[in-house]
Amino acid sequence: MFLTRRSFIKKMLYSGLGLLGLSGGGYYYAHYIEPEMLSKKIHTLTHSNIPRSFNNIKVIQFSDIHLGFHYTVDQFQTLVQNIQAEKPDLILFTGDLVDKPHRYSFNSDIPNILNQLNAPLGKYWIYGNHDHGGYGTEKLEAVMSNGGFTLLKNESTQISYNGESFTLAGLDDVMLGKPDLEGTLGIISEQSFTILLVHEPDIADTVKNYPIDVQLSGHSHGGQIRIPLLGAMVTPPYAEKYVDGKHTISDQLTLYVSRGIGTTRMPYRFLCKPEYSIFTLQSNQ
Repeated sequence: MFLTRRSFIKKMLYSGLGLLGLSGGGYYYAHYIEPEMLSKKIHTLTHSNIPRSFNNIKVIQFSDIHLGFHYTVDQFQTLVQNIQAEKPDLILFTGDLVDKPHRYSFNSDIPNILNQLNAPLGKYWIYGNHDHGGYGTEKLEAVMSNGGFTLLKNESTQISYNGESFTLAGLDDVMLGKPDLEGTLGIISEQSFTILLVHEPDIADTVKNYPIDVQLSGHSHGGQIRIPLLGAMVTPPYAEKYVDGKHTISDQLTLYVSRGIGTTRMPYRFLCKPEYSIFTLQSNQ
């Protein structure tokens, strides 16, 4: 079977990270140092449909924790403290709380930590593929609910402030769930500023056919391993086209892809620091 250059590099990456220079000090950095280098991405969302009441409202997105795969409850506690220190108005989680729900020993620690997050306009979440995997669907829903988060599963809600509002929508996971784009997005008003939460970013090429202004996604981990000139080396299905950062999909739709917090499949990050995102809303009416 013929291998492209990119496929060949990926195979070499899995068989031995040393072939890409991640040996010795580089291996130590990728395994132990960079995964702890939590960063934040700061964005401004400006749109004529954002009500003036929402000027300077702060929205925080975090994604892809993957508790249990080289990410501990103590690390999660530190993350939550960092997020709360930002004084968010609205908190959004875009999926994959636990790496393998069917093997994870759930207790009250996670809901207790989640309840330390406070946001006057609410806390919302969507399923990721790992949240559905391993029969974790009901477990994760209970954990997040007990932590004060509201699930958006093929539904939308109005975020209201000072008598004005915008639309927040969420889709079920693309890979292992049953996302209903038409039923969820087909009824949204074109006059309402709308943020959509969906775990897998590549679905943006279909979302652009609906009146959505901003799509927030995760899933990609930014590739976890990024090599200069070659880019992301590890990209899961539905995160192969849009891997990291901001993408203008159409005249209306802008996509933001978070690198997420934890790791999966391989416990490494190289030139791909974990992150949470801060969005400040601005009306240009």
